[in-house]
Amino acid sequence: MKFGVDIGHNCPPDTGARGIKIEDNLTLDVGNRVITKLKSLGHEVIPCKPDRASTVTESLAKRCDKANAARVDVYVSIHFNSFNGQANGTEVFAGSETSRKIAKPVLDEIVKLGFFSRGVKSGSHLYVLRNTNMPAILVEGCFLDSQKDMNLFNPEALANAIVKGLTGKLPTTPVNPVPDEEQNVDTTIQRLQKTLNQLKITDKNGKPLVEDGLSGSATSSAVAKFQKIAGISETGTADKATWDAINLILAKRIIRPNHAGGPVIRYLQYRLGVEVDGVYGPQTEVTVKNFQKQNGLLADGIIGPASWQKLIA
Repeated sequence: MKFGVDIGHNCPPDTGARGIKIEDNLTLDVGNRVITKLKSLGHEVIPCKPDRASTVTESLAKRCDKANAARVDVYVSIHFNSFNGQANGTEVFAGSETSRKIAKPVLDEIVKLGFFSRGVKSGSHLYVLRNTNMPAILVEGCFLDSQKDMNLFNPEALANAIVKGLTGKLPTTPVNPVPDEEQNVDTTIQRLQKTLNQLKITDKNGKPLVEDGLSGSATSSAVAKFQKIAGISETGTADKATWDAINLILAKRIIRPNHAGGPVIRYLQYRLGVEVDGVYGPQTEVTVKNFQKQNGLLADGIIGPASWQKLIA
């Protein structure tokens, strides 16, 4: 059988939830094990996670495109839940009645590990289940913000349960674990660090970030600084709103006086040393023109490709 295995998120700005653990790390660990175990049982596996995407929608579309182009028999998307620290258990979403028949044994095997069964649910609202051409399921392994679930969680056992639910067979070949976030270079964090450095956002000590993929106080302080500049909630964690603001800036759209506002203008004001209010008014226009003159550009107050090149190489 040919399986399409989608390791959830792990494609900024498409990043997962954070709680006691980080969803991107858990889906990567469990997903890689599932892929290896299915192959060890003689199945063909098409990894569906894209390498890069500009938006969350593009990330989701690329996953579906990979599965559809390869004409996989079954599509399996692996995720973890997060809610309020109290909710717990496992649920599997299905895209059709045929999919429900695939989802039920997967759920049953995971529940045997001790997780509360939240049932097989309709996934008609989920992009990847709506846009794949084959039976498709999305597994929410457990709640990563639930201490109860995290005490039960074991990536090897969960991967075995998913594979047995899909195939009826228990793989015997163990898979070397992916190191946890404390040891693993998190590519999402690394990309975040590279991007903040590109945007000239420093840490709390005014220093560029070390691009090591490790989450720490320096990265958190730089994220909080960026969030303050962009005018969004200062959590120190790069959530969807943070990546949306980053991507707006990186889009380098043409900016004209009196016709723009929001995070992009706030960022420009921060870089140019003018009051950060998110409004491209007369004071900002004068500062932009002075910046353009100093850099040998046409001083028209319009932030176009040449001005962006000076601001963001």
